[in-house]
Amino acid sequence: MLHLIPSSLSALNLPADVSKRIDQAVGTLNSAGFDPWGLDPETLKRAVALGLWFYRNYFRVIPHGLERLPKGRVMLVANHSGQLPFDAMMIAMALLVDALPARIPRGMVDYWVPSLPFISDLFTRSGAVVGSPLNSLDLLRAEQCVMVFPEGTRGLGKPFSKRYQLQNFGTGFMRLAIEAKAPIIPVAVIGAEEIYPGAFNIEPLAKLLGMPYFPIPPLLALLGPLGALPLPTQISIRFGEPLTFEADPDMTDSELMPLIASVKEAINTESRLGLKERGNDIFGLRQKAPTGQGES
Repeated sequence: MLHLIPSSLSALNLPADVSKRIDQAVGTLNSAGFDPWGLDPETLKRAVALGLWFYRNYFRVIPHGLERLPKGRVMLVANHSGQLPFDAMMIAMALLVDALPARIPRGMVDYWVPSLPFISDLFTRSGAVVGSPLNSLDLLRAEQCVMVFPEGTRGLGKPFSKRYQLQNFGTGFMRLAIEAKAPIIPVAVIGAEEIYPGAFNIEPLAKLLGMPYFPIPPLLALLGPLGALPLPTQISIRFGEPLTFEADPDMTDSELMPLIASVKEAINTESRLGLKERGNDIFGLRQKAPTGQGES
């Protein structure tokens, strides 16, 4: 079996309590050690060992409102930004490291991700799932925590001039939440918008690779490989109050729009609170990240 993350990364010393939390959060495994959607706990632990440094030391993430996550099935609906999915990684780390109890968020990835060699297997073995309606519904009915970004690549690859401006949401997430009777937690990520300001999109290369976009950091030419590093902005993640919707999942898109608008407004509200609290201190020079469940 391909070792996507070498076992030597255990030298990063995943704390024993985090390893135990992951074991407690993992559900039933088959004889090969995988869950029904391809999650491999050992691969996840190696990914967390690497992600933990980014979470605690590089982005110094401050979680707020983790205590609002209900038990059982739940859908996290978050804003998307940053050119690369560091926001998804940091949300996952918050749930694995600081939530009580720990949860494994099942990230919904775009259909083109499985075409990427190595990366697709790494994502699957770390808990991500191709975002088909069937996969999402199965996960929710199995009382899992599903993480979605309804802006998709429209949000992830948007220009810096549109930071903290939610792009159009798809309707699929709302239909799934209604059908599965799953509460929605609006999530606002503050800080990821600034990690790659002004990234350039090379459209011909993106088309050649079958990707929606191919970002190039603006400092790459000036600093060489160092210019590819994300800026160490401090990230805060705000988990809002649960939203529940009782409606017909087969209603028209126009009928769904008011429900979707309420989710967008909840995310915007959390974003405004986070931006107001942060002010101009995007690198967190005057803040110290708390531990545990975070602040409300």
